[in-house]
Amino acid sequence: MVSLYREISRLFGENGIPDAQFDARCIIEQVAGKPLECVQALNADQETVANDMARRRIKGEPLQYILGEWEFFGMRLFVGEGVLIPRPDTERLVEIVLDWCRGFENPRIIDLCTGSGCIALALQKMLPGSEVHALDVSPAALSFAKRNVQYHALPVTLHQADVLKAPDFGTFDVIVSNPPYLTDAEMQALQPEIRFEPASALEAGVDGLRFYAGITALWKGTLRPGGLLAFEIGEQQGAAVAGILRQNGFTGIEVLQDYAHHDRVVVGLRSDCPGNDTPIC
Repeated sequence: MVSLYREISRLFGENGIPDAQFDARCIIEQVAGKPLECVQALNADQETVANDMARRRIKGEPLQYILGEWEFFGMRLFVGEGVLIPRPDTERLVEIVLDWCRGFENPRIIDLCTGSGCIALALQKMLPGSEVHALDVSPAALSFAKRNVQYHALPVTLHQADVLKAPDFGTFDVIVSNPPYLTDAEMQALQPEIRFEPASALEAGVDGLRFYAGITALWKGTLRPGGLLAFEIGEQQGAAVAGILRQNGFTGIEVLQDYAHHDRVVVGLRSDCPGNDTPIC
């Protein structure tokens, strides 16, 4: 185990970096290209790079941006300035959509506010016969999504468009979205490192519901009868988002929890014609 790892761990701890040893390990392994236990020493150039990365972390930059990549649903994804960092909570959203899609042959799916493309890519990987589209308004985010699509060689179709304008992409079996959902007050109280992430991917007005209301009203007509709308939510937003779906005529509405027992996903079914009205388990 290299001495630089111990030194960076110490510096991170002294500067209040959470998970100091984990972050130091990630940096050393990134620079060395091998597990920490297999690193005997770093050369001078590698030490310079590692120290530069450590300084960026101490200044509050997210570890994921410093590494330039992160894992989501077992997939390596490229991330950096201008794109939301994929988080484990969002894997629960993917799992719920996958469960609902069992029994469907080649579902047509669109991921709104795709960011890095993490949701769309995970669904395409796990449902190889599906037709998956992904949409975002941000050129910076889409540049990462494009890189991730190319890296994994998956046939996700990317679109640059405003999710709050009338859609023209045909009909879908599933609409899935992890939209911006932080309130103005929550934006003011953000941890320093989260401020590195694009505000446009986080903030959603005074009550945090702007995108839920807009997406539900604008996109419900693109769902086939019985089709699924699935949102990731903030843990205090379950009742409000369920109410938005109810007001828009959805049925089978459920608020589902993540593995920390926090409300994390709201789902509903388009109900104006017979369809798959099976509740989500």
